[in-house]
Amino acid sequence: MNTRFLTKASLIAAIYIVLVLIQMLPMPLVNLTFGAIQLRIAEGLTLLPLVESAAIPGVFVGCLLANLLLAPYTGFGLVDILGGSLVTLIAAYITSKMKNKVMAMVPPIVLNGLIVSIWVSYYTSVPYLVTALGIGGGELLSVAIFGTLILSVYKKAANLKEY
Repeated sequence: MNTRFLTKASLIAAIYIVLVLIQMLPMPLVNLTFGAIQLRIAEGLTLLPLVESAAIPGVFVGCLLANLLLAPYTGFGLVDILGGSLVTLIAAYITSKMKNKVMAMVPPIVLNGLIVSIWVSYYTSVPYLVTALGIGGGELLSVAIFGTLILSVYKKAANLKEY
């Protein structure tokens, strides 16, 4: 690993955390970030591993730290801190192996929808199917809308020449 890689990964992690914290500012929206229906804007960053390898550890560390910082507000505890972060890491790695943007959207949507829903359903007492659809649907919106925007901005920024 070199300094440039670590810097990119750190910036992506920091952006992930900031996006989660901004979304948490109006406390009623905490359930949109951690509940049975989730629309976590920061999850748009999960498309970046398609074009940037530093995004794999970046989104993992960002998710881990965001989940750790906000664990007292969610009630999901260690399973969400570690489990949710590992799901993000696995999804990021698989995303990095995809051939196009549409296919790259599948891992974070499917893995979060199916796996994270297990404990969220348990802790919220919302039926698993409802939770899986809520989390998967929110992930779809986040990745399709915010992820596409983030990917576009990243590609444009990457094309800028350093002076």
